[in-house]
Parts: sequence; structure tokens; C-alpha cells
Amino acid sequence: MNKLTLKAEKRKVLGRKVKKLRRDGILPGNLYGKKVKSEALQIDTNDFLKTYKEAGETGLLELVINGDKRNVLIHNVQLDPVNDTPLHADFMQVDLKQKVTAEIPIELVNESPAEKQGLGTVVQYINEIEVAALPTDLLDKFEIDISKLTEVDQSVFVRDLMFDPKKVEIKEEDLEKIIVKVEPPRKEEVVAPPPEAEISGEEVQAPAAEAGEEVPSGQKEEEKKEETVEKD
Repeated sequence: MNKLTLKAEKRKVLGRKVKKLRRDGILPGNLYGKKVKSEALQIDTNDFLKTYKEAGETGLLELVINGDKRNVLIHNVQLDPVNDTPLHADFMQVDLKQKVTAEIPIELVNESPAEKQGLGTVVQYINEIEVAALPTDLLDKFEIDISKLTEVDQSVFVRDLMFDPKKVEIKEEDLEKIIVKVEPPRKEEVVAPPPEAEISGEEVQAPAAEAGEEVPSGQKEEEKKEETVEKD
């Protein structure tokens, strides 16, 4: 990866006063590292965004602080939760002769025939993986070609990642961990309707009228006839 250059200045504005810097298009930041005294910095926000878009957190930068050049990696970018604009950034100064650890993003490329044909869904389980390497040997990303995933349950594992083992060391101990897999489609559960209550062929007798309930007129006439017959 080519080394990028970013200009910075030493920052005197600290604490809550940095809000004014942000309103003026200035991003507050800090420089730190092994055997390096921490320094408060400020960077033009637009310049930072252009550099960060290209370098991410794995690209080696030449940070120029008031004319003094430092080899750094961008670390811990704090973003506004509403609009994703950067609020603060850390820069880790590195020794080009000593290995550093970094999280390398994993990017899927092309299209899976299994997913295209509706046989399953491609699910990515790991989005980045930690590696150790010299700053100049850090990868900007791992690419996985999913056009080789033609069947359900096919997977790509950590051991399948392509890199130069002489320069890059994978820190993940479980090389059998799945990065991406074609999962079968989910089956929708069909809920059966509750069974209907069985009705017998016998006619259901209406209950006798309770005290105080009005008796139908037809029923009253029948009762009168029965009383007359009994008297006779």
C-alpha cells in the first residue's frame, strides 16, 4: 500500500472548547505510540476524510506535524451518532521495523450462484480479522470471491484467506472458523387452525325458563290445554 501524507498542527484548544474547532471545520486528534509523548493535534476535517477514506485504519500515513514527519496509523475514529461526521481521531506512531497488530476488513466480491438461483442466502459471519505485520506489509483488506459458492452449506473458513504468510500473521487461533456460508432458506411454519367442535345429530333441548323470564305465548297455550285435560 502506498504511503499517504496528511498535514496536522499542534493543538492548544482542549476540553469542551474543541466544539468550536469542529464548527470551524477542524478535527481534534491525538498522537501516541511506544516511547512517544502524547500530543494534542488538529487536522483539517476535509483533508482527514479524504485520507481516511483511502487509508482506513490499516494504511500507513506520513503525518506532517508543523513540518515534522511521523509514520502513523489512524486509530479509534469517533463518529457523530447522528450524521457520522468525525469528532476525534487518534494517530498511532509506528516503527517501520517492528510488527503491529491491526483489524483487516473482509470484503465479499462477485455473486454466489447458489444465492442467485434462490437455493440459499450468503451470510457473512466475520467482517474483519486481526493480523500482525510490519506497517508496510499491512493489507488494506481481504477479498473473498463468493462466485465459488454454488451449493447450500458451502463455506469459506479463516484457513482459506489468501495472504503471504512470510509477511502477515493471522492472530485468529481457530482456522476452522466460518467467515461466510450459504445458509438454506428458512421454512415458514404453517400454523394449523384449531379443530372445530363436533356437533351431534341429536337436537339440543332448550333449557327451561328461569323464574322471572317471559314464557313464549305458544308455550303458554300448550300449558293451559294440559291443565284443562287434567281437570277433566
